[in-house]
Amino acid sequence: MTVRTRKRLARTGMTVIAIAAALAGMTPAATAAQPGGIPVGLEEFYSQKPQWAPCADEGQLAALQCATLVVPLNYRQPGGERISVTISKMPAKDPAKRQGVLLVNPGGPGASGLGLPLAFPDRPIAQVYDLIGFDPRGVGRSTPLRCEVSPEVLNMSTRPTDGELAQWTAQARSDEADCQQATGGLRPYINTPNTARDMDVIRGVLGEKKINYLGYSYGTYLGAVFGSLFPASLNRNVLDSSVHPEWLWREQFRQQSVAIRANVDEFYKWLGERNSVYGLGKSQAEVFATTEALAAKLATKPVTHPQVEGEVDRNAYDIIVGNYARWRAIWADLGQVIKEIKATSDGTLAAGSAKVADTVKAAMLLREFAIAQTRSGVFDTVTCEADWPRDLSLYYNDMKVFRAKYPFGLGVLRAAPTTCTFRSFTPTDQVTDLKRAGYRTGLVIQADSDPQTQYDGGPAMAAKLNDQLISVADEGSHGLYGDNECVSQIVDRYLVGGVLPGTRTTCPGEPRPDIPADNAGTDAQRPTASTNLTATVERFIAEKKRTNDII
Repeated sequence: MTVRTRKRLARTGMTVIAIAAALAGMTPAATAAQPGGIPVGLEEFYSQKPQWAPCADEGQLAALQCATLVVPLNYRQPGGERISVTISKMPAKDPAKRQGVLLVNPGGPGASGLGLPLAFPDRPIAQVYDLIGFDPRGVGRSTPLRCEVSPEVLNMSTRPTDGELAQWTAQARSDEADCQQATGGLRPYINTPNTARDMDVIRGVLGEKKINYLGYSYGTYLGAVFGSLFPASLNRNVLDSSVHPEWLWREQFRQQSVAIRANVDEFYKWLGERNSVYGLGKSQAEVFATTEALAAKLATKPVTHPQVEGEVDRNAYDIIVGNYARWRAIWADLGQVIKEIKATSDGTLAAGSAKVADTVKAAMLLREFAIAQTRSGVFDTVTCEADWPRDLSLYYNDMKVFRAKYPFGLGVLRAAPTTCTFRSFTPTDQVTDLKRAGYRTGLVIQADSDPQTQYDGGPAMAAKLNDQLISVADEGSHGLYGDNECVSQIVDRYLVGGVLPGTRTTCPGEPRPDIPADNAGTDAQRPTASTNLTATVERFIAEKKRTNDII
């Protein structure tokens, strides 16, 4: 039954609703709401009394209170199977000024949100809101959706040959088969609309007429879906690093590799302006030519060191450069890594030297952090809620383009077939028609060089919902609130005081390294060698993990 049909029936009275629901094999619970915002048939779920207890005996989560709620697996049959959803709470620090609850979500899809309130202890929002985190259905301490781990059938290459393309298909088929084998009964109900319905149950259980919301990455789409389905339940809302509302989900992934290449080009341009420091070329084009020649050499003769585990081959080079060119703050060190890898490959730096050991170790740390991703059954399910092409020739044609034009970082992976290409279940909900009708104007935040949610997603989501857009210039980070102070101050004024910024606002990004360009006409001393790249990289990675600037 379509949304339009349900609305029309709802206007004709409960008797017709009940008849229509029965004919559709569903109860009235999914179709009507009583005064107070509780859908008919879902009273027992909305009337639960949370039993709060410490989230953990020790560690950071011990500072939060947790409770586990029961929700329907299928909201159209609330009398059927049930699952659990676990929520966390950090109470407002100034109860006299409390303004309600602020639900927070880190994205994913498939990321745990229980600990997210701990990211904001010193921000003004923690003074006036109960910060509510939650593990969405299928995640973590909620009823988990876990896929079996498939055997590796893919010898991953960032630039696969034509003969290797079919390996990506074989891996995707294997992953989908193993996921379906382990989770078939749960998967049709793990989707964005059902998670939004769970959020409204959370609202009701907490005794709130409305929630406020802060969502990052995929959490932006979740927030937009919640507002579309439950406009009367949403107050202030912030969508940080937004998904593009028209790119669900294949194009969203393809655009990640496009954005990564744009960051690499900008990084190479910066290196070219500092040829006296890095010696890789005097322009973006020259640096690209130099590094492509280096990548070709690494494909046949990787850089190694006897005291360091791992090797820097072409795959490692593509992954490292693609994943780290986004962060301007590390450009100086990343340039030094490339410079010394090239010197080792050319034989101008002693292969067994301490400097090479430092460089290879730093490169291995960068590579490990870039690809350290765990496979989530929720990710493999929610991203299949929209239809994906079945024609493998479309993927192969894209992969041939991407291996040549976008080999860096995620590269070809984002053009290859996925589990969704071979989706083995039928989604129970259509993709939600996003709209803002009946709740407050919100904020959309987007960094112009974010490769995880490409910049165009921000303006598109702001236009779709008629929200205010905050852009962050020359910035590749993902998730700006709490990290970028300009953004954070604007968001705090909005969430705490209800003050909207202008319709279009621009904040500065993190400064680039303070290394003068060759034509800057300055006598400032230029660095000629790294001090300890490994230590620098370790500090950088620790900071990114702390700020959760990863997906």
